Order: sequence, then C-alpha cells, then structure tokens
Amino acid sequence: MKRTWLRIGLLFLALVGLPLAGLAWYWLATFPDVPVLAKRNPAETALMAARKAEAEEAGRPYRRQWTWVPLAQISPHLQRAVVAAEDATFFSHEGFDWEGIKVAMERNLEAGKIERGGSTITQQLAKNLYLTQDKSFFRKAREAMITRGLEQHLPKSRILEIYLNVAEWGEGVYGAEAAAQHYFFKSAKDLTADESALIAAMLPSPLKYDPLRLTPFLVKRQHQILSWMNATSMSAPASPPAPPQPVEVKVKRKPAPHAKP
Repeated sequence: MKRTWLRIGLLFLALVGLPLAGLAWYWLATFPDVPVLAKRNPAETALMAARKAEAEEAGRPYRRQWTWVPLAQISPHLQRAVVAAEDATFFSHEGFDWEGIKVAMERNLEAGKIERGGSTITQQLAKNLYLTQDKSFFRKAREAMITRGLEQHLPKSRILEIYLNVAEWGEGVYGAEAAAQHYFFKSAKDLTADESALIAAMLPSPLKYDPLRLTPFLVKRQHQILSWMNATSMSAPASPPAPPQPVEVKVKRKPAPHAKP
C-alpha cells in the first residue's frame, strides 16, 4: 500500500509538480526589471519590435517616428483626453478596473474566447512594453503580474508619462510628440482640446483610424471624449454638449521626419 501511494506521489510530481516548478522558474527568470523604469526610459517596446518584425517579414520598409518628451511637455488636454477615453478611473485604481474586468469576463465566457480585456492604462502599458499581442490566458496572467509591478514601483504620473510616450498612434508613429508632429505639424505641448480628443479617439485601433481621413466613428468618438473631458473638469459645462458635428481641426500632412533605426 505504501509503495502504491509513493508511486502515485511520484507520478503526480512528474506530471504536475515539475511542470509547475519549471513554469514558476521561467516566469521569475524572464520577469522584466520594472523598478528601473522609475529613472530610465525604455529604449524600445515589445510592440515596436513586433511591428518591425512584421514589416521585415512582409518585405516592407520599417520607419519609426518616436521622440520622447517629459509629461510636462505634453498638453494637459491630451493627458485628460487619453485618461477620459481609455481609463476614467486611472488615478483612483491600483492597476485594475474590476468592474470593467467583470463585464469583459462575462462577454469572453459567452464568446468562448478572449475578445475584450477591460484593460486599464497600466495594463495596456504592461502589454506594450513587454508582451506579445496575442490574447491567451497565459499572456493575460503575465500582464497582471507586470501591471501590479508597475503600480507598486511607479507613481501614476510616471505611468502616464511612459504610456503617452510609447502608445502607438498610426503606422510607425509612437508617442504623443510624434503623433502631434505627424498629424498637426506641432509639438505635443501645443495640442488643443479638439486635437487631443481626435487623436485619443484613435487609440482603440490606431492602425485603422486616421485623423487625415475623418470617419463618422472618429467624429462621434471625438465628441464623446470632449464631453467626458468637460464632465471631469473643475467646473461642469454650463449646458449639455451640442449634438455631434465635425470639429474644426486642421490636420497637416508633412514629410515624415528622419526615421530612427
């Protein structure tokens, strides 16, 4: 009897214990050095590397526009627009929007696959910096661990600063400064509320939407974001927002700046 239980124990260890130990070792060995971000800007993100690999595989030239600027040089309008559009509770949560996650999980269970993530800005940053773009449960678990690390080691202002500097804003366009130069021929610090709301509207699908080709979705989304920005300002707007109409935003196309390798 004892030999039988010993064999069962050894079999369990071989089938479950060792794989779990190996997985734990892999996660620890490959876990990113999150605390370093408190003082050092990332040299590249996993998303940038993936886009470069995709371009090379397709035989397309890879051009990247990316200029890092401190948060103080990013328009407060854009900061508010992105928070309002992507993560309204950013400054009050600890990395996770539990209500959003609950809704996303319910929809994922109904669909039988991960379609929605209920991601906060911190979760999106974790994914952009370190992870692949697949939607596996393994990747989501790793994203959660990194998200917790970001919230533990970085203040909210630093998380927002990094996010605004690495977010994808079109093909080969990364960060607020590059987006402002690419679409409006100006610095990120000079973006207006209308311009900020327009490029914030791109963020769910930055390779699909382009301010140079205004669509009904972009216009509607821009007005939604402007309304949210007004609602979260120090004083509420005197009257309800006007019905959606195209906002006068002058978008300029200029020659792409010298691409970084």
